[in-house]
Amino acid sequence: MRGTSQQQHELEAPERDEIEQKTIAVNRVAKVVDGGRVFSFNALVVVGDGRRQVGIGRGRARENSVARQKALESARRNMIQVSLDDGTLHYPILARYGATRVFMKPASPGTGIIAGGAVRAVLELAGVHDVLTKIYGSYNSVNVVRATFNALAEMQTPEEIAAKRGKALESLRSPRA
Repeated sequence: MRGTSQQQHELEAPERDEIEQKTIAVNRVAKVVDGGRVFSFNALVVVGDGRRQVGIGRGRARENSVARQKALESARRNMIQVSLDDGTLHYPILARYGATRVFMKPASPGTGIIAGGAVRAVLELAGVHDVLTKIYGSYNSVNVVRATFNALAEMQTPEEIAAKRGKALESLRSPRA
């Protein structure tokens, strides 16, 4: 006998529960109209499974909880697969969004995530364990999260870079002293 759609949905639920979420910012904004002010909220949420998948989303609504829910749905739709090298990045990368620049550098095992709040949340949910970061320019949380997300999206494996350039993988490796 086949289960009802609700039973089938419950079987799929643990998969969705594996995805963690962190609310980075919730802002209350006001629109001034003839009768006074109309308040609304906008939320920035990061989701990830801690195993190389991460997404960011924004939501706006008249109520805080609705804005967060919209942001969560947006983040789940915008998830990307991140290319990592044993819990760290493949190479140093600088990404920009607006007036914000985020520099991220691979770190040796045991270093941990050396990063500020918004960057840390994205990296933790992406499954990065060891990385050094620095933010230059604006510290606006939306721009910082977007710059970090763009950097992770641009990250490629050395094999992909070698294939793009038409070179052997060994020719890309720098000699270590």
